[in-house]
Amino acid sequence: MYRERASRLTGAVVWTNTPGGAGGGPVLPDGCMDLLWSEGRLLVAGPDTRPYVPEGTPRTWAGVRFFPGTAPALLGVPAHELRDLRVDLADLWPAVRVRRLREHVEAAPDAATALEDIALDRAARTTAPDPLLRRLVQRLHEGRPVSAAAAELGIGTRTLHRRCLDAFGYGPKTLARILRLQRALALARSGTPYAETAVRAGYADQPHLAREVRELTGMPLGKLLGGG
Repeated sequence: MYRERASRLTGAVVWTNTPGGAGGGPVLPDGCMDLLWSEGRLLVAGPDTRPYVPEGTPRTWAGVRFFPGTAPALLGVPAHELRDLRVDLADLWPAVRVRRLREHVEAAPDAATALEDIALDRAARTTAPDPLLRRLVQRLHEGRPVSAAAAELGIGTRTLHRRCLDAFGYGPKTLARILRLQRALALARSGTPYAETAVRAGYADQPHLAREVRELTGMPLGKLLGGG
């Protein structure tokens, strides 16, 4: 069963997922990175460009999902180095520090809240993420073309591409596709007909929506939404 709540860290989401019930499907690209806890391990989920299906026996997870583009500043690693990966936090931070953090989470009554505490502490110790990146996400989420968003923000396309690789793990066009996918899924899950979803989310037509959904999620929209 998947549950989530807004985090005390601006823009982040705190979530848990336990075996059984809803929430057991693939993890879809969303432009985000996560700090994860499962069975005594602290991990980082890099930005996905394809669906991720956890391997092995289903298990309980807790996580903090950071607002797009903010995790690299907190973790101290460019996003493109973690693209489509799940890595141990000890591969990024000193082992002694990670061991103390593991002990903190293990001793806490709620692992998800303990992860949130780690994220908040890290945010207090690091420079705030570049506000330009947040504005970029907002404009792309609204459906602005990449070129228009870059012009509005006063940044050149080459500089934008480089900064997007560091912050999001991929270029702005891929980020725009992923954010458009998330808009479409939100509309379709709310009951909006697929043809209307395509138009409102910014696709040329319903077949364009269908192609993009299959390419980014590995399955047709109907199956993805549980309709078979």
